Amino acid sequence: MSTTERPRILVVGGGYVGLYAARRILKKMRYAEATVTVVDPRSYMTYQPFLPEAAAGSISPRHVVVPLRRVLPKAEVLTGRVTNIDQDRKVASIAPLVGEAYELPFDYLVIALGAISRTFPIPGLAEQGIGMKGIEEAIGLRNHVLEQLDKADSTKDEEVRRKALTFVFVGGGFAGAETIGEVEDMARDAAKYYNNVSREDMRFVLVDAADKILPEVGPKLGQYGKEHLEGRGIEVYLSTSMDSCVDGHVVLKNGLEVDSNTIVWTAGVKPNPALQRFGLPLGPRGHVDTQTTLQVQGTDYIWAAGDNAQVPDLAVGEGAWCPPNAQHALRQAKVLGDNVISGMRGFPQKEYKHANKGAVAGLGLHKGVAMIVMGKMKIKLKGRLAWYMHRAYHGMAMPTFNRKIRVFADWTLAMFLKREVVSLGALEAPREEFFEAARPAPVAQTSADRPPAAAAASAPSSEKAKAS
Repeated sequence: MSTTERPRILVVGGGYVGLYAARRILKKMRYAEATVTVVDPRSYMTYQPFLPEAAAGSISPRHVVVPLRRVLPKAEVLTGRVTNIDQDRKVASIAPLVGEAYELPFDYLVIALGAISRTFPIPGLAEQGIGMKGIEEAIGLRNHVLEQLDKADSTKDEEVRRKALTFVFVGGGFAGAETIGEVEDMARDAAKYYNNVSREDMRFVLVDAADKILPEVGPKLGQYGKEHLEGRGIEVYLSTSMDSCVDGHVVLKNGLEVDSNTIVWTAGVKPNPALQRFGLPLGPRGHVDTQTTLQVQGTDYIWAAGDNAQVPDLAVGEGAWCPPNAQHALRQAKVLGDNVISGMRGFPQKEYKHANKGAVAGLGLHKGVAMIVMGKMKIKLKGRLAWYMHRAYHGMAMPTFNRKIRVFADWTLAMFLKREVVSLGALEAPREEFFEAARPAPVAQTSADRPPAAAAASAPSSEKAKAS
């Protein structure tokens, strides 16, 4: 970590907003005008809209993440967590991955912690649930699903087989609907290579407490999405929730009970709870309360945006807040970066205003829904054309030209090559086999080390006869 007399702009979080805001600041900043420091527990940013495709094997996991140090070569990137912020002293407490915590002074602060999975105290969820917020979870889900097919193909126990081939997804928003669509597609393809497993043997269940799925694309396309998933053999239960899932025994509010080894939780997100330790003004749901300029209420040196911020939506009107999606995060990050530079130079702040351009969702290979807003007109698409819109939009929104090319290359190769259906679950414990091989063998005790009774018991029968 460098020491400098220049003003420090501290960016807390290296996700979508943190990465783009830091890039914008560095681009607009004069030479040596300030030091930009980005702090995040991971050394990379994850493009979350691509997690379902990564889980299905359509995109390489490495291409879904963007290394911060490579994209921000002129910034100071610290791998760790900000545990506390002292606004009076303008000092942040940093807990690195290893070593003692330390304090880092700053002059300007950007809060971009993002969100975490929103969970409830459901019995068994912590032990059985699989989230979909990070690339590690997406790859873990892929390996886990393929391992269940391996188990089902190899066992004669019908109960074990049934539990392995039942997949429960909780949450019918973008993350839930896209993930179950992609995973079902992958499982259908993978079943072709198993002698004792077919798609008809599998059971996919989608549960949501709301009365519709995919609310972001409107009721008609949401209904189409539901009917499409049901047409593929996926059971969709709306206006219901999960009561418990202890040991994989799933109990739903509607009385349905199933046994499953795979319970995927995508029932919404909530602001990072670390915000509560920063002494910032928070909204009713825990978001940082910001002005229309993205400045935190009551401050002129702190900005916030993205999933952890409550940003007024000027395009909608009084009392509306910007939804937590990539469309707003990208544009907020640019305005935030410009406003940080303006604040540092004493210029006026710019208000954030962006009208919704629509939403796109992929439901598996060549399947999707899209709503495109053009002025007062809404264009609704479904099927293959919507899927093309989904890929085109997110392919272009993927940060950096390097990652764009790699993602499009993955898609192009997939047109000519079959999907990979190999499970690499051993990656989660790579040293296990070596540990077993290297572990010292137990040392055999000599007769001198053992008590007389034990020595006599282990003596050959001829010795025992002599002793008697």
